[in-house]
Amino acid sequence: MDMFNKVTSFLQQALETREPSINLLDSFVDHWKAITNYYIETTDESRPVKQTDIPWRLRQMLDILVYEETQQGEETGPCMEYLLQHKILETLCTLGKAQYPPGMSQQVMLFFSKVLSQIQKPVLHLINVYRPVQKLIHLCGLPDSMTETEESQFLFAVCTRVKKDPYVLNYILEITKDSQKRCSSASDEAVEEGCSGASSPERAPSPASPSSSTASSCSARSGAHPSSSPQTATGIIPVLMHLGKSQKSRVVLRSMESLLLLVSLPQEDTGHLLAEGTPLCHLLAQRLTELYCLIPSSLDPADIHSYSGAQWRDQFTQDSPEESQSFPGSETVHRFFCFLDYCSQLTKEAPRVLGVKIARAIHLQWLEGVIQPHLLQMSEVGILVHTALLSCSVRHIRSPALLEELVQFLLGSDTHCEQPQDTHTHILRYRLIEHCNHISDEISITTLRLFEELLQKPSKSILTNLVLRNLEKRSYRLPGSGVTDERHGVESDVLEESEELEEDPFFTDMYEDSELGGQEPLLTLPSVRERHNPSAHTQVADIVNSFLCLVPQEAKTSHLVQGAGYDTYVQDAHKLLKECIALSRDWNWPDSAKTTETNPATDFYEGHFLQILFDRIARILEQPYELNLQVTSVLSKLAVFPHAHLHEYLLDPYISLSPGARSLFSTLVRVIGDLMQRIQHIQNVTDKLMMIRRQLMGLEEETMVDHVTLLKGVIVLEEFCKELAAIAFVKLPIEEQ
Repeated sequence: MDMFNKVTSFLQQALETREPSINLLDSFVDHWKAITNYYIETTDESRPVKQTDIPWRLRQMLDILVYEETQQGEETGPCMEYLLQHKILETLCTLGKAQYPPGMSQQVMLFFSKVLSQIQKPVLHLINVYRPVQKLIHLCGLPDSMTETEESQFLFAVCTRVKKDPYVLNYILEITKDSQKRCSSASDEAVEEGCSGASSPERAPSPASPSSSTASSCSARSGAHPSSSPQTATGIIPVLMHLGKSQKSRVVLRSMESLLLLVSLPQEDTGHLLAEGTPLCHLLAQRLTELYCLIPSSLDPADIHSYSGAQWRDQFTQDSPEESQSFPGSETVHRFFCFLDYCSQLTKEAPRVLGVKIARAIHLQWLEGVIQPHLLQMSEVGILVHTALLSCSVRHIRSPALLEELVQFLLGSDTHCEQPQDTHTHILRYRLIEHCNHISDEISITTLRLFEELLQKPSKSILTNLVLRNLEKRSYRLPGSGVTDERHGVESDVLEESEELEEDPFFTDMYEDSELGGQEPLLTLPSVRERHNPSAHTQVADIVNSFLCLVPQEAKTSHLVQGAGYDTYVQDAHKLLKECIALSRDWNWPDSAKTTETNPATDFYEGHFLQILFDRIARILEQPYELNLQVTSVLSKLAVFPHAHLHEYLLDPYISLSPGARSLFSTLVRVIGDLMQRIQHIQNVTDKLMMIRRQLMGLEEETMVDHVTLLKGVIVLEEFCKELAAIAFVKLPIEEQ
């Protein structure tokens, strides 16, 4: 390129200084006539074009056009007029199509590319420019093409020009009423295909094996479509999608960049044009589905979870992939997630009308057409792999439109309070939540990770659908227990309850041989006098200490290990709170809890999601260590959100619960009661807990220990209580402001 610029500069200098009397038009015409004379005089039809002077003369013509433009200013120069009037571009397009002499199409595409990129004045709106450009586009993307590199450069030049002059998009797309009808009917077919292919949730197929499921689903999704191949539907969009499948990475990069240029045009009318007049949405969804179907069903879910993700440009870098990213099937996984990231960026940068339609097409073809049957199948291996892939997909989606479709697919749009019998209103949502309580611990852990990923996405409807709609009326509170949770009235009850607890054998038995605060640094409890005039510090102390004092002293071991105290969670909780505040800043949540209704409260139901989580926490002493970690991680994510009702329900130990209702704290109290009975039958329980803790920290080698599941559950329980205390500590000052 540098050499070409030097030659161009040299020619311009020669034209300016050495031959000031030269006539540019005569020179331009001479070069063109020399090209046409070649076809009249030559007899060797097999001679490659590079062995003729045609490439050189085309370069001279380009240099003259560029130089003329710099001299003419706003007016069109005589050489450009000659090119337009004599339809030189049209003739070149014909010569390129004939491939005579051999290799002529490459030279023509290079010439077109340079004219479009180096001529500064708008030219694509001129009929003698856009007609040849349209014809040349039809020559791109043909099967077994040897000119993919030149094609990608030419199309990139066209799209760059359209980005600069958006009004010419209609000329390039060749939109007519008939073509618009064809694309519209094609989109309708895709919608019907997606809906029928996925089947209703109640009738979802249950394949015998994940591999057969993948094959059947993907063959249905990636079947032939009227707009899917450049042979049946020419146009710049199908051609760019075709080149995006090239084996040459530079060609793929150029085609993806070209498509991004078109999609990112900000005008809504151009977005509507691309959405309704081209097969863009269908082709993107189809390609995403094809790449997903190439992922082997034999993947190890652990490899999927460890996959750190990728941006779509990563596939074109020369850096070798990290060893941690390399596993059997990693190449297909990487290609899929790169393209998913690309689709996410397209929908994010596109005008809303186009972004929504792309996201909808992906919903129908990929999510409903392929993902849903896999999630509803009976094969545990299939459920595990595809849930892990979906979890990783959630992490990659950054587009609001695509995220909205994903949430609609997974959770539905219901906003009214759930009822225990509401299991068929959205079967996929119900099934996924049930998977959190699956007989397979691996499926439970993987599905919980999926929900944890969802809770980190910037979508208000996720939290509303899963939790908040059931807490809206605060019917978990005992009717008449308070209007707006007046702390002055509650504090006296808190004092009486805490005094009773100090005399209750359930609590005093924990501390027969040790002082209450001897090992764990608690917040200083205020005096009785101060309780009558409670402050924010008082409430912090009450709530934090309520969680810190839950686990009996003989079951605590964190104080015996350096750097494992409650304060280690405070910094993490503060960081997490800042992230959640930033995430929910525009969600218009109330600053304080709503007034409790005075009418007799209906039976409270925490909702299917919280029910499963509380059931899991209730079994924390019986579950595998990894599962307990995941359950507590999801609950911590929920607890940190700055919503008044969620905070009250998950972090306030002193609310008076309505009959039959349970909170997180009351569930933990029942677990502690169970723990007290169990540890009485274990000798040297503190020593064994300490050994297990050191093993989990990697300080000791693992050895066989009795009651290992119970002991690990106790350690997770202690850490979870400290984490909740830290969250309450960093949140309460904000709640009281």
